[in-house]
Amino acid sequence: MADITLLNDDAFSLSSLSAAINEQPQVPTRLATLGLFEEEGITTTVVQIERDGDTLALVPTGQRGSSGAVVVGSKRNMIPFNTVHLPQRATIGADEIQNLRAFGSETEMEAIQTVINKRLAKMRRQLDATHEFHRIGAVKGLILDADGKSVVANLLDRFGIKQTVISFELGKADTEIRIKCADLLDTIEDALGNTPFSGVRVLCGRNFWNRLIVMKAIKETYLNTAMASALRGDARDTFEFGGCTFERYRGRVGDIGYVADDEAWAVPEGVSELFITRFAPADYMETVNTNGLPYYAKQELMDFGKGVELEAQSNPIHLCTRPKAVIKLTA
Repeated sequence: MADITLLNDDAFSLSSLSAAINEQPQVPTRLATLGLFEEEGITTTVVQIERDGDTLALVPTGQRGSSGAVVVGSKRNMIPFNTVHLPQRATIGADEIQNLRAFGSETEMEAIQTVINKRLAKMRRQLDATHEFHRIGAVKGLILDADGKSVVANLLDRFGIKQTVISFELGKADTEIRIKCADLLDTIEDALGNTPFSGVRVLCGRNFWNRLIVMKAIKETYLNTAMASALRGDARDTFEFGGCTFERYRGRVGDIGYVADDEAWAVPEGVSELFITRFAPADYMETVNTNGLPYYAKQELMDFGKGVELEAQSNPIHLCTRPKAVIKLTA
């Protein structure tokens, strides 16, 4: 019979369990797959973003020998963001371990580890879904909590800017989508200034996508290409048009899409540290002032040895450092 005292073994320590949850297969999440967010651990619970208020200005002509235009210094300021604490708990009762049968080459410790790993995998999936929800919030400039209402961080307010919105007018048959794309690229270029970008990816909601793919210019462009099969079959693949890469974003919780059905979000690609993720240390004595990991897990025996409590946690902050460069599109 499996013995609960085996859980005192070093195999179930903070470091071992944290390593196990970090090695769990990640739930497929689009923004994570795209690699837009640059991830790094930090030793504190606060991230400081330096904002440079410099703007470029043309120099007016003047008479030779006269004084020139006054050049003022940079208007730099630091904007702090607190990392978010995402804890989860689970209980594995003594009976769940007592009823394990050690058979074949599997030892009792391996059998217990299997139960713990299954529970850690479930906790990891829920944390990954939360990370994706926070990432898309960073893209939109408003990170919300799990209830979809409480505000974790309003990036637009903190940076003191207004969201740029472009209507693609997909309800009009004569809308020139290529011109709309050109306007979008120009807007992003203006927002980034002299910072280069390699392309623009547009994450589309359901209705926005469905209206976009039936536009005349889109259909005519791909009618005689390899992409024509997508128009006849499942038309949910990524396609390029007008210098932009369009894709239908599928993240949803229940009936609520991470991207609203009638909206899309245009994101510049290839911009260093445009989107960042920072992980703070866990709130354990062993991890104080250490470099933060994406996930932590720890176990503790319950009173009278009736089971074991597992805790998994992540302490991230997902940020867009230049929210003005992300453009909201409406259908």
